[in-house]
Amino acid sequence: MASVRVLDRDLDPESLELYLQSEVLAIDTEAMGLLPRRDRLCLVQICDSADQTCLVRLPPGTTSAPNLKLLLEAEYIVKIFHYARFDLAMLRTHLGIETRNVFCSKIASKLARTYTDRHGLKELVRELEQVELDKTVQSSDWGNVHELAPEQLSYAANDVRYLISIRTKLIAMLEREGRYQLALDCFKHLSTLVTLDLLGYGDVFAHSA
Repeated sequence: MASVRVLDRDLDPESLELYLQSEVLAIDTEAMGLLPRRDRLCLVQICDSADQTCLVRLPPGTTSAPNLKLLLEAEYIVKIFHYARFDLAMLRTHLGIETRNVFCSKIASKLARTYTDRHGLKELVRELEQVELDKTVQSSDWGNVHELAPEQLSYAANDVRYLISIRTKLIAMLEREGRYQLALDCFKHLSTLVTLDLLGYGDVFAHSA
């Protein structure tokens, strides 16, 4: 890995300036659980196409990160997430960030890789990058941000390391199968879907009595 920096509370000005020059960034988050209104956001990971990674640690009580907000709300930069629905909700709830121009590799995989029902990041990296990700510490305590183990930091960095390459390969598959515009339409819907999630709605498109 070319570079991994660990920062506290927000991106520093140097990292912000670096990432603002990017056309595409890989983003991920780690939290204390899966419920945005209950569980605290603990870590935000960012990686660019040169494999320069920042891990931003968010201690308890962090409610804003102005540099992260500026970066993630920049319209001209594509932000790649895997299962963006969760990350966007966490970023909005805890940092007030309305992330713009999103690509979700999980949605893209479901639209492109219809030959399988396995769309987790581990499976995507295995198939498209020929790399076996170690997910041992996925479900671990991310709350003590200043005492995160080296294995946790390595795991967090690897979760963004391959997303840019994966996006390129998924786009090629989507274009080949005539589904890329459908994927883009799905990505545009994510902000509304997150709003529905945070308001406590279920599947409003489902038929029910």
